[in-house]
Amino acid sequence: MEKLKILLAKGRIYESVYELLSDVGISLKLPDRTYFPITNQKDLAFQVVKPQIASVLLAANKADIAFSGKDWVFENGVEDSLVEIMDLGFDPVRVVAAIPEDFDYEELAKKNVTIATEYQNLSKKWVEAKKINGTIFRTWGTSEGFVQNTEDSIAQILIDNTSTGSSLKANRLKIVDTLMESSTRMYASKEAMADPEKKQKILELKMLFSAVLDARDRVMLEMNVSKEKFDTLVKAIPSMRSPTVSPLFGDSGYAVKTAVKKSEVPVLLPKLKEFGATDILEYELRKVMS
Repeated sequence: MEKLKILLAKGRIYESVYELLSDVGISLKLPDRTYFPITNQKDLAFQVVKPQIASVLLAANKADIAFSGKDWVFENGVEDSLVEIMDLGFDPVRVVAAIPEDFDYEELAKKNVTIATEYQNLSKKWVEAKKINGTIFRTWGTSEGFVQNTEDSIAQILIDNTSTGSSLKANRLKIVDTLMESSTRMYASKEAMADPEKKQKILELKMLFSAVLDARDRVMLEMNVSKEKFDTLVKAIPSMRSPTVSPLFGDSGYAVKTAVKKSEVPVLLPKLKEFGATDILEYELRKVMS
């Protein structure tokens, strides 16, 4: 099989995916002034591109895999030309419409307005759906400053992505509609998925990514318990399937291991003590494959 070509989007997506690949065991080293990271995997080849074009290149079969925000896949209109392999859940955002906080949206929608945005196509569909008489003004990067509650403001509506809304609030803007929700996804080209060898490799990567992401959500708890309190303890603790149990030296009780969700730990630890657990250990997991 020829090398699997993988596109990495610059910026936050690169950082998140870089960490994921590292946890899987795939190392990347990006030399200065280049866009082709060096990897320890002979069957993989990486290229760094702008996040806005990763999905376009993948749809044109210039690569086999791309990591992209769902927002740019839909902005570029290539959602039907790609295969979404998995939602990695990184960098969740909403693409929203926002206006100055002291403006009335219903009144504003009746006027001729200018919309400041990076999302040309998503904005066009939104304007048409809302029957707004609007002109779309293309921005690059930070766009909040284009929308103000003044007569000479460049635009009256902002369409942008936001994770917490804090930047909008800082610029005295309020959200009036949500166009879509987005996060970093792993996509494959249809051509790659039609190739049995490439498809197998893509699904193997998906399996490894899932194992790492599942491990990030869980910890291993290990404890000892006496014979008298064993049944009560084992019935009370959660596990992926069932706890791992082994007898202690001297037949004095049992050692119990179980993988649990991190969110369960604050409530679970006091209960374990109550049910007779001793010598409790908690440690991180690197991969979880069920």
